[in-house]
Amino acid sequence: MYKLWKGRISSKTDAATDSFNSSIAFDSRMFRHDIMGSVAHAKMLGATGIIPPGDAEKIVEGLGDILSRLESGSLDIDPAAEDIHTFIETELTKNIGDAGKMLHTARSRNDQVALDLRMYLFDEYSEITALLKKLVGVIADVADKYTDAVMPGYTHMQIAQPITLGHHLMAYAAMFLRDLSRLSDAEKRLLVMPLGSGALAGTTHPIDRDFVRAELGFGEVSFNSIDGVSDRDFAIETAFIMSLIMAHLSRLAEELILWCSWEFRFIELDDAYSTGSSIMPQKKNPDIAELSRGKASRVFGDVMALLSLIKGLPLAYNKDMQEDKEAVFDAVDTVKACLPMMSGMLATMRVNTKNMRQAASEGFINATDCADYLVKKGVPFRKAYNVIGKLVACAIEQGAMLEELPLSGFQRFSPLFENDIFAAIDLDACVNNRISEGGTSPQSVKKQIAHVRAVLKNV
Repeated sequence: MYKLWKGRISSKTDAATDSFNSSIAFDSRMFRHDIMGSVAHAKMLGATGIIPPGDAEKIVEGLGDILSRLESGSLDIDPAAEDIHTFIETELTKNIGDAGKMLHTARSRNDQVALDLRMYLFDEYSEITALLKKLVGVIADVADKYTDAVMPGYTHMQIAQPITLGHHLMAYAAMFLRDLSRLSDAEKRLLVMPLGSGALAGTTHPIDRDFVRAELGFGEVSFNSIDGVSDRDFAIETAFIMSLIMAHLSRLAEELILWCSWEFRFIELDDAYSTGSSIMPQKKNPDIAELSRGKASRVFGDVMALLSLIKGLPLAYNKDMQEDKEAVFDAVDTVKACLPMMSGMLATMRVNTKNMRQAASEGFINATDCADYLVKKGVPFRKAYNVIGKLVACAIEQGAMLEELPLSGFQRFSPLFENDIFAAIDLDACVNNRISEGGTSPQSVKKQIAHVRAVLKNV
């Protein structure tokens, strides 16, 4: 196995050492980005006269041929190569001769791999952005169908106030919009071009880093060569964004799991996203939602692995940093696997609006509206709160809901109650009257949906 670094090391390394040191098994996925970066580097070397322009052209042509053969499947990546950079440079030299040996002029694997990883993650950002946009669009579509479907809202997992399913789902749309915003914002820090940093100290050759930056579409070049090769903040930030996406997916998955349980029966997941039991024939298990919830933990672990990786590393590059890729690749891969599953589950689930409304009719869910009724008649809120608390206690003693009490039952606690109290605490009224911006009224939810759709058009 050819080694780019064989110079000072004269004796043969142990086979186990070669295997332990190799990264080809996971960094081979960056072959396109390695070639793209090398093409830009070769063009720059030729344009500046650092290598003969004719040799630069041979390199660019040779790299293009390698890319075509890799993509067509006529060339396989050698698993015995140390890494993807070694494989491509070795293949290039084999194909075009000594000109291929000029490619690594004014470059180190340290700045090369930093470049490749940034380029690779940028492409992954684009894919994840598309998947997030699709999920948010599905959420908005489902919410639009259920803007007036009354259900209980919860705090502390206790029935709290009446809301609509549309309103509840749009809370998740808000979460995923923030994830889209984070990805967009992180791109500025991701698209900092490290090539030209060399191993850590730059190079004596008159390179044109801005030429390479423009060729590859980066926003700026790294201004410090040591940081250029040792910075992995972008990988950690990527993993953190992935962890937040997974946290949001996990929360939504948890609610779907609860809602399709026999105790709730708010929804039924489609058979395409469910499994059965090997022993209990009646079971329909939300395994896909459970797996989405479970996979969040591995992405959280990826963030911690990356943070732990760099916390004690002296500058500049250390071989420890080879461990960055598997963690950030896993975080990205997991998110890309889970997002389509959630979109599918939401788009195909069946909603039992009758059960949702029945659940909302229990637990004195309209108590706050009852207090607001008194407030609108001039009673200070805290006093109204105490009155309704006593009224609820009385209703519990009688085994009745508030709307089931006679008017005389209300007037025992305040003479301000009149017949219109029953209209005020009707579930539909409780929902429709919450007209504050961002609230649960159908009118408000439709505005939220319109806002989300407008944002999606501009992402």
